[in-house]
Amino acid sequence: MIEKLIAGYRCFRSGYYEENSERLIELAQKGQSPKVAVIACSDSRIDPAVITQSAPGELFVVRNVANLVPPCVEEGIWHGTSAALQFAVCNLQVEHIIVLGHAKCGGINALLKPSPVEANKGFIKSWMSVADKARQQVLSRSDLQSFEEQCYACEHESIKASLLNLQTFPWIAEAIEHGKLELHGWHYDLEACTLSSLDAVTETFRPIE
Repeated sequence: MIEKLIAGYRCFRSGYYEENSERLIELAQKGQSPKVAVIACSDSRIDPAVITQSAPGELFVVRNVANLVPPCVEEGIWHGTSAALQFAVCNLQVEHIIVLGHAKCGGINALLKPSPVEANKGFIKSWMSVADKARQQVLSRSDLQSFEEQCYACEHESIKASLLNLQTFPWIAEAIEHGKLELHGWHYDLEACTLSSLDAVTETFRPIE
């Protein structure tokens, strides 16, 4: 597999890089200035740049398990996602933040039905607790007949929860208040190739045509 990656790099160097070298060198020398930040899942099947056909320098991407945003807290010292968001908003001054969830998310699956290891200890349980309210809301619903339906609903609810958590960061709330920043909730279904956007008024996800 490593040899395949190296072969891919060589192909990139002689193909894409040669064709776009002027733009890539400019990015290296002048720095980045993306207008959009994306909080995406670490899932190898989901690539925001591929889905949106974005070029290098156009998206500032933060990836973690289940595309979660924790609330703004001062405790602790390890805040990778929060630090990346602060850099995107305060340094790069992005104009949009997209929380991009997806169907068949392993993190959401673990949230609703943790394995014996995840149920008792480990980093996954601690991290996924960020979405506990989404989990509780979904499990309280009587209209969801199957575990698959619960997962799909929880993927949506966790996106909503992350959008609310984003607004607990003072510099994000301030940027929104001054009309400098907009938040978006998106959900991608890889199998159906359907991208849905959260309607802020109805709080439902609608397919983007």
